[in-house]
Amino acid sequence: MSHALARIIRLGTCYAALASAVLLLAGCGYGTKAVYPSGIRSVTVPIFENRSFYRGMERDLTEALIKAIELQTPYKAVARAGADTELTGKILNVKQIQLSRRFEGGLPQELEVRITLDYVWRDVRSGQVIRERKGFECVSRYVPSRPVGETLDIAQAEVAEVAAQAIVATMRSDW
Repeated sequence: MSHALARIIRLGTCYAALASAVLLLAGCGYGTKAVYPSGIRSVTVPIFENRSFYRGMERDLTEALIKAIELQTPYKAVARAGADTELTGKILNVKQIQLSRRFEGGLPQELEVRITLDYVWRDVRSGQVIRERKGFECVSRYVPSRPVGETLDIAQAEVAEVAAQAIVATMRSDW
């Protein structure tokens, strides 16, 4: 094969690779559409109803939601009177599930806390539902045994934080 033909093949290969890269970048999801729904400036988050036997979960979840909304969205958490939207919900169930035991004595080594909830994000001006999820589950794990010695209170706060992050992630615009 001649030197010129080899050079043309290499050049063609480079152009093919460049064209592939351009096509790949064009399909990577970059766009100019807003990440969050427009026309919304504020959200009110009343304390979630708690139907579980785990007291305090409603407070932990509501506090975590307000912080996540303020930090991760363009929305301001406000009182009901001045809000464009309202995020309400119910904690349906909180379960502790043993994942492993200690070899000595059979005490729990690692536990899982699972929260199940329903929530609705509604535009209070029009009454239109923006997002609604039923049976939404979030999970957190903790180690109550030594040397870690995490408490159930820490685990509840952690699962509330995980749930708040997941709910706020659903507040983004539909793609």
